[in-house]
Parts: sequence; C-alpha cells; structure tokens
Amino acid sequence: MTAPTTRSTALVHTAADLRALPRTGGRRAVVMTMGALHEGHATLIRTARASADQVVVSVFVNPLQFGKGEDLDRYPRTLDADIELARQAGADAVFAPAADEVYPGGEPQVRISAGPMGERYEGASRPGHFDGMLTVVAKLLHLTAPDLALFGQKDAQQLALIRRMARDLNFPVEIVGVPTVREEDGLALSSRNRFLSADDRRTALALSRSLFAARDRLAAQQALAARAELVPATGARAAALSALGEARAAADVHAVARAAELPAPAVVRAAARQVLAEAALTPDYLALIDPSDFTEVTDGHTGEAILAVAAKVGTTRLIDNIPLTFGGPQ
Repeated sequence: MTAPTTRSTALVHTAADLRALPRTGGRRAVVMTMGALHEGHATLIRTARASADQVVVSVFVNPLQFGKGEDLDRYPRTLDADIELARQAGADAVFAPAADEVYPGGEPQVRISAGPMGERYEGASRPGHFDGMLTVVAKLLHLTAPDLALFGQKDAQQLALIRRMARDLNFPVEIVGVPTVREEDGLALSSRNRFLSADDRRTALALSRSLFAARDRLAAQQALAARAELVPATGARAAALSALGEARAAADVHAVARAAELPAPAVVRAAARQVLAEAALTPDYLALIDPSDFTEVTDGHTGEAILAVAAKVGTTRLIDNIPLTFGGPQ
C-alpha cells in the first residue's frame, strides 16, 4: 500500500479565497466533483497530481443538473470525508462553495446549451441535465482557471460534451479523460452504488457483464474475420468437410465464413442484449455510439465507438460504458 501523504490540503469556500491561493506559475489541474468521493475520484486526483503542479478539487452538488423527481435531496454529502480522501490522493485545495457563491441571485437566466448531442441518450432520459452540467462546468472553469481539467470516462456523454464546449467556446483548458475505475467484480464505481441493496447490486453487475461480453465477442468476431481474409471460408467448403465426417473442421469453417458475413456492430449489440435479458434487466438504452457526435453507429462502422448502457436497478439509475475499436485490436 502507498503510505499516506502528509500534504496539507486547504479548504476554501469562496471565489475570493480561491483566487488568494498561492500560484507559482506552474500548471493547475482541477477535478470537478459533486462530493461523496470514492476511489474513482481518487484516481482522477492522482492522475492530476502526476500532470500538474497544483491540484484543486471542487465539491459542489449542482442543483441545475437534477430534474424533477431526481435525487438532489438524497444525494450524499460527506465533506469531511471528501477532504480527507482528496488530501490522501494529493490535492492542494478543496473548493466547496455554497449555492449562492456559484449562483449569486439564484438560478442563472443565461445558461450553456448542450445542443443536439445533449438531447440524446442521457439527455433524453434526463431533459435539461446536460445544460445544467455544462453551465456549472463553465462557471467552475472560470472560477478555478485551470490549465487542465480531468473527468472520468464512465460519464462518456458528459465528457464528450465538455470537450465540445471547450472547443466550440474557446476555453483555454485541456480536457483530460481518465478510464473508468471498477470494483473487483466489474461494477463501475459510482456515488450512487451506496443506494443499492444486496440483491440490486447483484443485478447491477449485468451492466458491466453485458459490456465485457460484447467486447469479448467483438474480439472473437474480428479474429475470425481476419482468418477469413487469409483463408477464404465458404459454405460449400464447410459442407464438403461435413460430408467427409470432419464435423469439427466444418463447424470451424462455417464460423469463419459467418464472421465474414455478419456486421460486427450487430454482433456486439446482440451479445450485450443477451446478458441483460438473462438478468431480466430492461435498459433505458443500450447504444453503440460514435464518440464524436453521440449518434448510433452504422453496421459498416470502423474506428472508435462507445458501447453505453443505462438502467434503473431498484430505485437507483446506473450508467456504464466501454470503448471499442472496430477494425482494430481491443
């Protein structure tokens, strides 16, 4: 185990106090959170520590990104524990503003619009969520003035929208995505996992299992397709081998031929749906997405993609995703 750090972490509540933090001219990184920090956040902070001279962690439960009937009041608030985790992970400061510090005068009349990308998938399930998220991210980028900002890839659509906002609106900041952190059994770390009962948690594992099954099926599909290019496998050849009593060889040839015919995106979707169906879990969505614009990829897609899933398990809504490469190694 890594020995606990003796770093001192300042706690600031106002923009004025944040501006007063000593800044020696090196790079500043910010990790934005809504609190209830866990190992996923610690990984973000450690990654920031390795990339910057100063690390600021914001802790702010943003009311703008909670819709009607969502869990704003239930969202866990654990500031003392958050400060300690941030300190152990290497943060120089925790910025924990009150709502009226971030939104003086109440909810802002002018907000960032997420546009069409923000209306799909998570945006369709949670109308207005991404407008509220981008608005607070923009404000926190102005308040913290970082050189780089780090976000987890578990919230893939959020990360894509933040990158798009930074590019479209010329924010002078590098947006860094950090791979999803998982528990030993594969469940993606989330502050909402604490709301799962023991039974719900077992059911929730179907989300990550569906993604891993799709990834493994794609790797197998692409290996068979590569063989098909080297040694053409036809139905006629399979039938001939079968007639000779070579059943195993015939089955192999048939699998290779089939792999060359089936579109890989369709195979991926089918593998993931099967796992969800076996767990009797109906997703809000299961989508194979082009990360550049968050539209569904076509069956002929090559290059990068994100397989994303969302579902309500018990009373808790969870999301997960995995990056895939079509036409290349996984």
